[in-house]
Amino acid sequence: MRYLSGEIERLLREERKMAFIAGPRQVGKTTLARRLLREAAQGGNYFNWDVESHRRAILARPEGFWAVAPAGRRTRVALDEIHKYPRWKRFLKGIYDAAGRETEIIVTGSGRLDVYQRGGDSLFGRYGLYRLHPFTLGELLSPDGAGVREPEVLWREAIEPAAPGTARALADLERFTGFPEPLFAASESRLRRWRRARRHLILREDLRDLTRIRDIGLVESLAALLPERVGSPLSLNALSEDLGVAFGTVRAWMETLARLYYVFEIRPYAGRLARALRREAKIYLFDYSEVADPGARFENMVAVHLRKLVDAWNDWGVGDFEIHYVRDKEKREADFLIAESRRPFLLIETKLSAREPSSSLRYFHERLRPAHAALLSREEPARGPSSIGGIRAIGAARFLSRI
Repeated sequence: MRYLSGEIERLLREERKMAFIAGPRQVGKTTLARRLLREAAQGGNYFNWDVESHRRAILARPEGFWAVAPAGRRTRVALDEIHKYPRWKRFLKGIYDAAGRETEIIVTGSGRLDVYQRGGDSLFGRYGLYRLHPFTLGELLSPDGAGVREPEVLWREAIEPAAPGTARALADLERFTGFPEPLFAASESRLRRWRRARRHLILREDLRDLTRIRDIGLVESLAALLPERVGSPLSLNALSEDLGVAFGTVRAWMETLARLYYVFEIRPYAGRLARALRREAKIYLFDYSEVADPGARFENMVAVHLRKLVDAWNDWGVGDFEIHYVRDKEKREADFLIAESRRPFLLIETKLSAREPSSSLRYFHERLRPAHAALLSREEPARGPSSIGGIRAIGAARFLSRI
């Protein structure tokens, strides 16, 4: 059971809206949708737009292509990759307006269902959007698929001892990523084959189906340049020069890779800080197995955890959260800052091994005055969690096991 299961069931049951599940390729969206159907005893109501027979059934009977639910249950239908249908928004609006109160509709897709505008009327007010992310340490250790903790609860529990097996699970995540297939196979050769196939799906098939980009080879060259730039402010000008294409083209390609959940960016936080960077984002990969440098890979893994956490808090209505980094023109930097309604909530520095916070972390802690601050070390501190000048030094296994 995945961490979104309970929240999606609540949306379908209480709010009676469509549940949109978006996320990276191979993250488990189809598996989750099929499980939700089986739990409603309607496993046959799965339809994938990429399957020709399913596509014909949908087009032939757009208001009744599904099987009727067993007595005493509401009908539940799952539609996969339906956003590839040019009129998908109009189609879903029609189904919902005609049968939405009696029919539970689950929509999944690897493209961003909240971004692609392929004609049709607005779906505003008819759906709830949930982002499904790769497994994080906390979800991996939770067999019942428990949801994420609320902000203060997470912070309070992060100093508690980690469960047995946490260190091994963290090492597996770092090595094989949080995508189900390579993670549970725990095989380097399987990881390499999976990574190659996933890259082909995104950079060839999805780009072809969902965009008008034709220079696929150059986009693949762009993707090959990104792992070594993880964790640093990304210069689009430098990428433009390396690839020999216009600045605007590189910017559009990066936006497309973000829409396809290949990368995600973290923007700088300025607030009222003097001489703070305000423009260049840092980028991270959802599949960080391509990142060779150990420090950058660890930072990327933490970024994936925090991105999942912030998306879940926003999707579930906990608050209005954003994730940033902080850097100024003197090159002082803090890796992550989670802000709630633009107010600093949690400032984080990541290190493979560190005994005390850096001068940069102390500097930004003093000026931003976040509710909490942490030095997150890959190695568990010898003396366990401690507080240094109001900054909590904590091992990654303890903290990430709560996410």
